[in-house]
Amino acid sequence: MKRQLLDRLLDQAREELSGLEASAKANRDFATDQEFKAESKYDTRALEASYLASAEAKRVEELKLEIQILEEVDLEASARMGEISMGALVDLRYHDQIRKYFLIPTAGGSLLKVDAEAVLVVSVFSPIGDALLGLKTGDEFEVETPKETRQYQVVAFH
Repeated sequence: MKRQLLDRLLDQAREELSGLEASAKANRDFATDQEFKAESKYDTRALEASYLASAEAKRVEELKLEIQILEEVDLEASARMGEISMGALVDLRYHDQIRKYFLIPTAGGSLLKVDAEAVLVVSVFSPIGDALLGLKTGDEFEVETPKETRQYQVVAFH
């Protein structure tokens, strides 16, 4: 299941990258096209396209880095170490419900379904992701939220 989750995240990132690269090129071409040169001091179309292209180019670089980071995730590290690490799929108990969390360095907050089972992708930089690192089956931990302190228990990890 971990491989399916990671592959889906990689596919999503690559798809977004492809679309964004095309959009950034189109905006860059628009901004530099002589036909769209400003006709008055109030005509800012080319300038706005330039700003947009610049922001999109920055996001393209971020996505490339995200893809590289995802490609380097070791899905077997938790099994080797005997504790939760990046790449772990964790079953957590919260209020008598067991939910699955996929712990990776980026793309947190995504909700994915595999075989009709929902899995929340959690970044290791999030409060819950940070708290999970190094824990083992049976361990309990707390996470502060703006409304409350939540109690979790590690049911299993893979």
